[in-house]
Amino acid sequence: MMKDDEFFREIQDNCWDADVRIKECKHTKVDVQVLSTIPVLFHYWAKPEHCYDTSRFFNDHIAEVVERYPTKFIGLGTVPMQHADIAVKELERCKKLGLVGIEIGSNVNDINLNEPQFFPIYEAAQELDMAIFVHPWNMMGAKQMSKYWLPWLVGMPAETSRAICSMIFGGVFERFPKVRFAFAHGGGSFPSTVGRVEQGYKVRPDLTAIDNDVNPRDYLGHFWVDSLIHDTSFLQYVMNLLGNDKVCLGSDYPFPLGEHVPGEEILSMDVSKKIKDQLLYKNALDWLKLDKKNFI
Repeated sequence: MMKDDEFFREIQDNCWDADVRIKECKHTKVDVQVLSTIPVLFHYWAKPEHCYDTSRFFNDHIAEVVERYPTKFIGLGTVPMQHADIAVKELERCKKLGLVGIEIGSNVNDINLNEPQFFPIYEAAQELDMAIFVHPWNMMGAKQMSKYWLPWLVGMPAETSRAICSMIFGGVFERFPKVRFAFAHGGGSFPSTVGRVEQGYKVRPDLTAIDNDVNPRDYLGHFWVDSLIHDTSFLQYVMNLLGNDKVCLGSDYPFPLGEHVPGEEILSMDVSKKIKDQLLYKNALDWLKLDKKNFI
């Protein structure tokens, strides 16, 4: 796989072959998997019409896989976020294809997700009842920390916090309360810094509350995150912070930073079966507005 004109990473057929995925899911006891486009393929950097073409290609592929294996896969689409009108057009087509939401990046060509140019997309998602999954990409500061895989270890968690904070302070959650947003990797660094974020709101409202005067803490429990944290004690903290009903199983399959046996950390936790069931599948079904009976 190439990124710009440079080699990015070597990928295997489990990135695109549904039959391989089903075999590997069976091996790791995963019953149903949500499919989404690899962030490097968002193509926000491209001309909108070119990104529209590639988005259609990826969305058609995911929809075809879901149609072939409707009890095994759920699909999220991708849209050209750099052009709202085209993005809405493709979002509407995603709905017709049977996809239940879209995945977007944590920023779009360094533009934060609170900017009004994205509001038509959120409004369409709200009207169409489509979920939105926010995944970190185009990490800020990547050129300044190229060694030690730091863009992935430091940049990605910071990117997700950047997205959440910009959407809180920019009033996105306030303006579009029915959009079911979810954020990757346990919300990144946001849960561990929410106290600092709230303190900033309290002591410098002239800088933080200029577009939305609601306390950031009031939005805890308003959005979902996944469980991909790699630390059960911090996962428990996130559950306490956001609610047991707002954390969904995340695997990052098939990449190395993922949980190689999805759900293993959840199953190892000292919580009730009811809570484990919420984390393992019920919360994800709620986020996507799907019924378990469709996958039996």
